[in-house]
Amino acid sequence: MREAERQAISAGPAAMTGMTGRGGRTTMAVMGIKAAVRTKASAAPARRSGSAVVRCNKPAPEFPGCTPVRLTHEETETFEGRLEYWDGATSTAWVSEPTSPYHEEPSETLSELLALIAGVRGSPIKRYGSMDLLVREAGGRKRAILQADQSVYLHPGRAVLPGASAMEVGVHDFPDVVLEVDHTTDVRRGKLGLYQAWGFPEIWVEVPDKRARGRTRSRAAGLTIHLRSAEGYRESDRSRAFPGWTAAEIHAAMNEPVVSARTCAVLERVGAALGAQEGTGPDDAPLFRSQRRQGFERGFERGRTAGLLEARAELVREMLASRGIAVSVDFPAGVAGFTDLPAHRIAHAAAVCTSEADFRKRLRRGE
Repeated sequence: MREAERQAISAGPAAMTGMTGRGGRTTMAVMGIKAAVRTKASAAPARRSGSAVVRCNKPAPEFPGCTPVRLTHEETETFEGRLEYWDGATSTAWVSEPTSPYHEEPSETLSELLALIAGVRGSPIKRYGSMDLLVREAGGRKRAILQADQSVYLHPGRAVLPGASAMEVGVHDFPDVVLEVDHTTDVRRGKLGLYQAWGFPEIWVEVPDKRARGRTRSRAAGLTIHLRSAEGYRESDRSRAFPGWTAAEIHAAMNEPVVSARTCAVLERVGAALGAQEGTGPDDAPLFRSQRRQGFERGFERGRTAGLLEARAELVREMLASRGIAVSVDFPAGVAGFTDLPAHRIAHAAAVCTSEADFRKRLRRGE
């Protein structure tokens, strides 16, 4: 074990900040997490400096809007409810209110927006929704679990993706973005510090425009982007993972009843910027490529039909004019079979008709 890692284990999460491995996987969170947090009811964690033990005065995390319940290690294997955080040291889970369409809407909306961006970029974006984010003890025993509202991988083809049951810190790559939706909860008082200690690179905290019962009046609607740095999280007005996508634009898009033209333009801009980084575009996405091809074919067919109509109309006008037969201004509008009948039949009708009305009649009869 490297000396820096030994020191991080003793110092806890503050020393872990910035210590990440290849592909965004943390090298120390698994072993250093013991010093990361304690539950509100437990004593403040200790930090070791040489032989002295120093008490850490950092406030313990809080989980407003949640109910603490006992949940053993064994019960976590089959637990299917929603929780904000589970602490293995005390076998305590902080359980949020039951899921509802109102709670799930923002994360589902984000998933739909990302699918559109992926199509413009030309490569998939993996979304996992709410899943367990797990840290283990050095010996493999579960230490703590977080659950987010949405976890996003921009490059699933080259990332070490979560397993069947959880994204495990130190084993799988971190999501590029994690979304937290605060209705009655407040991740700033608990979960955000844990995300920072564990090494997650970018956290979006969304407070929806629709006000939930129980949300404090001081909590204004909006989206806040937290970017990890050597000094901890800093707030940013735009995403690092999605170049140029601002917090204001993301919030507006997530709160629209339907995707607006303005949001479509933003998604196209962000998708194009991502594609420029990788040299990809809509034609690299099978569905978008098919749609573009079908659109081209429909446009070509419409253009061919319009061109054929105009060419035949000009020929018939000249033939009738040479015979002294006047035609209406909108000719050949309403002429049955004008583009479907063989050209020689149309020319024959123009050569023998006595008027425009007679010409139309002969085409209807197929003469």
